[in-house]
Amino acid sequence: MEGYVFSAPVLKEREYRLDGLFLPPADQPELPALILEAQMAADPGFLLRLNAETARLLQQQDRQGRAIRHWQVVVICPSRELNFGDPTSVRDFVERRVVWIELAAERLPPEAPPLQRALGMLLLPEEQLRDCSASIRAEAAGTSLGAELDDVIAAILLSRFSGRTVPEICAMGGITVDDFTSSVAYREIFGLGLDEGRQLGLLQGQQEGQRQGRQAEAAALILRQLQRRCGSLSSAQQSRLQALPLSDLEALAEALLDFQGPEDFHAWLSRHAS
Repeated sequence: MEGYVFSAPVLKEREYRLDGLFLPPADQPELPALILEAQMAADPGFLLRLNAETARLLQQQDRQGRAIRHWQVVVICPSRELNFGDPTSVRDFVERRVVWIELAAERLPPEAPPLQRALGMLLLPEEQLRDCSASIRAEAAGTSLGAELDDVIAAILLSRFSGRTVPEICAMGGITVDDFTSSVAYREIFGLGLDEGRQLGLLQGQQEGQRQGRQAEAAALILRQLQRRCGSLSSAQQSRLQALPLSDLEALAEALLDFQGPEDFHAWLSRHAS
């Protein structure tokens, strides 16, 4: 047609990996498939890419005889107000097909479920993590979600603070060292699930050494925290601190957050150390 320029461009294929695909039960085909994408930073090309990747997935599933007829895209992000690109060319897709789950504190709805609030810990300042974790875990206590939330919180803290010690990370999330090291995230990141039989054999042989290592690491961390809150400790107090079992060290890590001076530590030590 007059004014148009014709060409036949080659669209090179490349590998795309979606963040997640949730397929409904086979006996409930009326439920939509959920295509998940997490986008935690501004990206002017995101909306166009999301539209293209979604279409490519539907095409691939159809070719493989697993056509998806009902579907919805779920985007997890800090805020939909981030610069994700001009939506004009994909406005129908964005408005009809995309559900936004926003994690920034100012974007979280008051009725946000515990899991959404837990994901919001990806963005919270460090000093707010402990109170947020305690509130979420208290709300989910006694439910089937309770144990799963511990894994979510452990994964978030490991991803954000990979350079910190285990006791430090546990103190941030209000999680015991034992619960933290038995979490799925910890096991996957440190390779404890790759060769279960071999790893378990090694762990049994090294159990005592690991326990002592965790105890010494926790004592060193708590000593630094106590010295900031209570000033220098006497050599006798340091010795008694280092002799505490791991369970008492974990209790002390929580209690010292309320200490106002050395008298508080002396009183706590009198109650817990023989």
